[in-house]
Amino acid sequence: MAHLNPLNAADIEDADLQSMLKRYLDIRKFIPNSVLTMARRPSIAKAFAQLNQAILYEGTVPEETKMLVALISSQASGCRYCQSHMANLSSIYKASDEKIAHLWEFETHSLFSDSERAALRVAMKAGQLPNACNDEDFDALKAHWDEGQIVEIVASIGLFGYLNRWNDTMATELEEYPAGVAERTLGDWGWNRGKHL
Repeated sequence: MAHLNPLNAADIEDADLQSMLKRYLDIRKFIPNSVLTMARRPSIAKAFAQLNQAILYEGTVPEETKMLVALISSQASGCRYCQSHMANLSSIYKASDEKIAHLWEFETHSLFSDSERAALRVAMKAGQLPNACNDEDFDALKAHWDEGQIVEIVASIGLFGYLNRWNDTMATELEEYPAGVAERTLGDWGWNRGKHL
């Protein structure tokens, strides 16, 4: 059960925030309860949205890769809420259900390229506490990605470090739509809602 209930989107008066919420609804088909909870402080919600936009939707790393990076980082950290959201966004940005389901097998599964493996390895290790990334991981990353792309990949991990802590701490109530995607793609691997009821 959530520690704070999300605000009702219709009750939010800030025009910029309303525009942001509409974008979430258009892309995801729902408005995240995490953002509706942050909206109690519109400046925090808007700053988050700007950072989210810059990290996940700008640059040259394919969006599918960024979504999978965020998903495996969330899996490593244990945030079920973010796992469901990133399974959903991975699906929206063209990752197949099979690829999402076999994400933990990225090192050996034929669905993953060497460049994806390098990014996912760093994301998985960075999602752990303590962080397990090492020089070899970054050498592999540098073999496939330029410095600007490495910034995008690590920024995606860092963004979800924030979101993993936010949603796990708040026990944010999970929306039905991403829960359905997670059950479809990750359910065979034991995914469940955890505390996000």
